[in-house]
This record gives sequence, C-alpha cells and structure tokens, in this order.
Amino acid sequence: MKRPRHWFFAAVPSTAAFFSLVLLVQALWIPLKAVLAQRLIERSWEKTLSGDPDSRPWPWADTRAGAVLSIPGLGIRQVVLEGNSGRNLAFGPVFVDGTLNGRDHVISGHRDTHFRFLQFLQTGDLIQLTTRQSSRWFEVRYSEVVDSRNEELVIDPGRDRISLVTCYPFDSLTAGGPLRYVVTAVPATPASGPRQPSSG
Repeated sequence: MKRPRHWFFAAVPSTAAFFSLVLLVQALWIPLKAVLAQRLIERSWEKTLSGDPDSRPWPWADTRAGAVLSIPGLGIRQVVLEGNSGRNLAFGPVFVDGTLNGRDHVISGHRDTHFRFLQFLQTGDLIQLTTRQSSRWFEVRYSEVVDSRNEELVIDPGRDRISLVTCYPFDSLTAGGPLRYVVTAVPATPASGPRQPSSG
C-alpha cells in the first residue's frame, strides 16, 4: 500500500510555478511600461505642437513634453519633460525648473539610460533643441566634471546656452554621488557646418 504524500511536498511545485509566473510578468511589465510611456510622451509632444500646451502624457502626470533634443549623428531623439523630479527622470531627460522658457536651458538625465550618450559628445558637435516656439542648433563648447559639493551650476538668464547634466562616472556601480558631468553648448553659427558627433 502506497503511503500518501505529505501535502507540503505536493504544494511545492505549484507554489514554485506560481512565483515563477509572477516574476516573469514583472520582468516583462517593466520594459512594456517603458515602451508605452514613451509612446504616450510622443503623443503628448504632438498635441503640444498642435496647440495644446497643457497636454499631459497620462491624466495623473505632473509633467508635460517641453521640447525635443536631437543629435542625428548618434541617432538621438528624446522628448524633454518639464518638472525636475526623480519620478519624471525615470521617463526621460527633464528641464531643470524654470529653464525651459528662458535662454539658459539646463537639462538633466540619468547617466545609465537617456544621457549615457553624453560621454561621446566632443567639442564642436551639434545639438538641436526644438521647442513649441522654435528649433535651434547649438554647438558643444566644452565638457567638464563638477563636484556638486563645491560648485553649483549657475543659471544665468542673460546667457544663451544649453547645459546637459548627468551623474558621473558613467560606469559607476552605485547611483547618485556628488560628481556631475556637464556638457555646455552655445548657439551654432552658419560656419559651424553640419558636423555630427562621433560615436566614440
């Protein structure tokens, strides 16, 4: 006569299968959510260009599409969001508060996702910034590493430039830290030509 198996041993395979399914769904949901968010952000930008300045990517969003940052030579095209918060940074680069509508634009992004390309920009490379009002080209003037404990990024309303900011170093295993990598670009002149960034 067979001895009945204990219920615990019978439940183990079912429990393992259930938790494997949960982990699989979670693993698929994260990239799926990122793709869906980017489509909604692109749609928000299109509505902004069509004359709806308050178009939000989703009803509860505390951000809007403010501009498009393009670097054709690297295949970069990113919608820049309003609202400098960690929540918004998860979906794309953001304007530091108060710098979208001025002349001194400061845009920040994560070093391991949207702004990873900053390490490949060189002096003279061209960047296009398209807002609802205009589309302009800027030329990279210089890049520098700044210690945020000792230096502050000064926003000067009288200066016409773009500052792209991300954490540094790019290959750090830990998030955050005091170092910032800053790329500064100024309005391009016709003599700058169509030079595009190298791929590193």
